[in-house]
Amino acid sequence: MGVRAACFNGMGHIFLVKHSYVPGWHMPGGGLEHGETALQALEKELREEGNLVLTRPPVLFQVYFNRQASKRDHVLFYRCDGVEQTTHKVRDREIIESGFFALDSLPDDTTPATRRRLAEMIGHAPPSDVW
Repeated sequence: MGVRAACFNGMGHIFLVKHSYVPGWHMPGGGLEHGETALQALEKELREEGNLVLTRPPVLFQVYFNRQASKRDHVLFYRCDGVEQTTHKVRDREIIESGFFALDSLPDDTTPATRRRLAEMIGHAPPSDVW
């Protein structure tokens, strides 16, 4: 099981990351560790991938089946409004680039899955069951 989040700052811009091991821009997230709750995992991933802190409780938007990861993997997708970045995220082994973007100015290589999730979240498409 994993968590992923659409994190919006006070200006309504979304935070995206580029990983060193997969192409394109993604929303932050990751897998749950043994003994970790979904919310603990979410807070950890936001901190590790973007130096982000939640200023409001996250809202669960949808649960997706992620058949690309395994035959039983699911992703809990949250909306996080009003996130704050404590300090700029410096490039490391996992995150090579990150930033906040207006929804109408996403980077060209934003992944199709990221674009689909955002379209669902803003009401331009019905939520899917599959990531």
